[in-house]
Amino acid sequence: MKFVDEATIRVLAGNGGHGCLSFRREKFVERGGPDGGDGGHGGSVYLVADTSLNTLADFRVARKFKGEGGQGGSGRNKTGRSGEDLEVFVPQGTAVHDVDTGELICDLTEAGQRQMVAEGGRGGLGNTRFKSSVNRAPRKTTNGTQGEARHLKLELKVLADVGLLGMPNAGKSTLITAMSQARPRIADYPFTTLHPNLGVVRVGQFQSFVMADIPGLIEGASEGAGLGIQFLKHLQRTRLLLHLVDIAPIDPNAEPAREVNAIARELEKFSEDLAEKPRWLVINKTDLLTPPDLEVAREMLLDELEWDGPVFEVSAATGAGTEALGHAVIQALEEIKEEEEAEGA
Repeated sequence: MKFVDEATIRVLAGNGGHGCLSFRREKFVERGGPDGGDGGHGGSVYLVADTSLNTLADFRVARKFKGEGGQGGSGRNKTGRSGEDLEVFVPQGTAVHDVDTGELICDLTEAGQRQMVAEGGRGGLGNTRFKSSVNRAPRKTTNGTQGEARHLKLELKVLADVGLLGMPNAGKSTLITAMSQARPRIADYPFTTLHPNLGVVRVGQFQSFVMADIPGLIEGASEGAGLGIQFLKHLQRTRLLLHLVDIAPIDPNAEPAREVNAIARELEKFSEDLAEKPRWLVINKTDLLTPPDLEVAREMLLDELEWDGPVFEVSAATGAGTEALGHAVIQALEEIKEEEEAEGA
């Protein structure tokens, strides 16, 4: 199924049923009085987070969703049947915005989370409601109100603990393959990854975390170069970023330090919050250099970057260093979660 992470839909809640104008008419009962019932309420529209879905592709076809309308009231004080609520299932991690106002309506990050996005209309009042001591035979009723209509933008942001950053062919897909059971497309040319991939990385017997791989970035992505920056939103929910750099690029003119700084600038252009997330430097393809050459290349890279954060050396192709990286990540995630719980307390 094609990966789709954005869609726009229209939702229309059901209208309320009209109130009934009726009078009791029975043999041997004089002046039976009003007995018009109220109208039923219209059905509302709800969005529900579903863990079995991982794309918004279905909403490229089905774009309009309408709740059932309420039935009108009837004689003998019978209230009309209310319309059924409509549940629309979306992938977990979907953010919902109002297209007309730009308002964030909800962020469905929990499995089974349910949010009303269009409220059904209220049922109208029958003439029984208007009976009083001075008006024994009211002929007044009210109509049901219209259901709420909204134009919504759905935006899927994958749920992952760790996000992978890097230039095309930096080895992100190979790394997620080496550390998890994910099997993204891998080839020896740029932009083989065309949509985000998720993999569960198991550390030991009982610990694990979710890693996200997005298409590679290049300088000028914020202006539309390459695949642009539309996939960076999938890293906004992560707690930690791993910035992969190819320490042995095929192109002799490639400058790893300049590439790292270029991506850092693209992060800042996209979102300050994303740019401020913890970011570790992961030097990849170490198997292509001899130990002395690797040491020289590493020192040159760190000096040019003036890097003062964590640094790891791995070979995604052979798996060297990936186990140590996984243990360090799980420890860091536990510390970050503890800090978040302390701040929320």
